[in-house]
This record gives sequence, C-alpha cells and structure tokens, in this order.
Amino acid sequence: MESEKEYHIGINKGEMPALVLLPGDPDRSKKIANTFFENPIEVAKCREYWSFRGTWKGVPVGVCSTGIGCPSAAIALEELIKIGCKIFIRVGTTGAISHKVHSGDVVIFTGSVRDEGTSRQYVPIEFPAVADPGVVMTLARTAQKRGSRFHVGIGHSKDAFYSEHSSYVADPESMRKKWNLMKQAGVLATEMEASSLFVIGQLRNVRVGAICVAIGENIEKESKIVGKPPIDDLVTIALDALYDLYHE
Repeated sequence: MESEKEYHIGINKGEMPALVLLPGDPDRSKKIANTFFENPIEVAKCREYWSFRGTWKGVPVGVCSTGIGCPSAAIALEELIKIGCKIFIRVGTTGAISHKVHSGDVVIFTGSVRDEGTSRQYVPIEFPAVADPGVVMTLARTAQKRGSRFHVGIGHSKDAFYSEHSSYVADPESMRKKWNLMKQAGVLATEMEASSLFVIGQLRNVRVGAICVAIGENIEKESKIVGKPPIDDLVTIALDALYDLYHE
C-alpha cells in the first residue's frame, strides 16, 4: 500500500532483496541494473533515490542510489533496513590521498575517518566507523580473483567536496597540514558517504562495506573531473562479493 512505503525511498517491505548495492548517482543505479542485472525491474524513483532489483548469477540483488553525501546516504540506509535489507555495499568514486593509489585503482575500505557531521548525530566521534570484516574480506577475495588493481585500508569521509583543495578554503595552510597528516597516517582515499554508512550499519546490526574506484592521481593536483569513470570492474567485484555472501 502507498501509505506503507518508506517516505524518502518510496519502497514497501518485500520489494527489495536483502543484498543491495549503494551508488551515489541515480543514473549509475539505472546503469548498474540495466547492464549487470538479469531481469532488472524498477522498484521506485523518488528524489535522489532510484532503485531496481534483479538477479546476479541467479541471486536476488538490488541497487538504490543514495545521492551525494552522508545525510542522504544515511536516509537511504535507514529506510532500506526498515524494509528488510541486510547486506549493503557502497559502490562509487573516491579521490586518492595515498601516492600508492592511482587513477582507475579499486579501493576497499576497512574503515573511514569520520570527518563529516552526520554520524556525529548518532554517536560520539570516539566511536569508530568500521566496515563489516566479512564483507571486506569477501570484496578483497573477489577483487584478487579478477586480477584487479586494488588496495585495502582506511578511507576518509567528508561533507564538502571542494574542501580538499586549499585554494577553496579560508585557511589553506591548515588544510594542507590536514591532508598531509592523512597521508602520513596511511589513509588511502577520500569520499563522502562511507563513514556514516559504517556507523549506522554497526548500530542497526546489518553488514556494510564500501568499494570505490579512484579518480585522479592525488588530491594535491586540482583538476576538473571530465566524464564518468569506468565502473564495470568495480560493480562486478561487488556483485560477486554479494553472491559469495549470499551462499555463506
């Protein structure tokens, strides 16, 4: 019934499988469904949340876009949990922090620096944002099987996309020191959703992971992003991981 649909994502219980991919871009959600799913079906399109379901190698899977940033991603995750979804993998893009990470590399996050405001509305900053270990290991295993260039480690989540460029902020020197500290501490890459997804997943007792493809060589080089990065390798790794998790 219409009145039972979750307010923001517009989905009822039973309309989505337990296994869900979470891209940010709604168009990417559609592309994933139409390119990778067997028998894709549109479930709902509401605000930034465009959702589809289908199968991957016979396993029921879904995809729901989250929009940009932790606030909208948190809403998507909370409401998907309410309708019965259990395992989530964020699939998106990330900016390299470490010089080890090159454009086109895949990054699997074990956890994320909570440099955003949404997760602080849930728990104090001392609470870690950690991915589900089993999801991390499964993603790494499937990436290795595919022969992908990938890295596993800590990521960084922020609210302001352009704040990584010192010329955009009021205190450039402090910002440069911050990113140097991240690099020295071994943080691999920065994005805008993972930390809140990890925290909420921990609080709601569901399994959450994140895998992203790197754009650009590193955040020190301020350059315009042109076009969409290739996602075939990224999505296939994530879907193969969901397949393995389903059969655990």
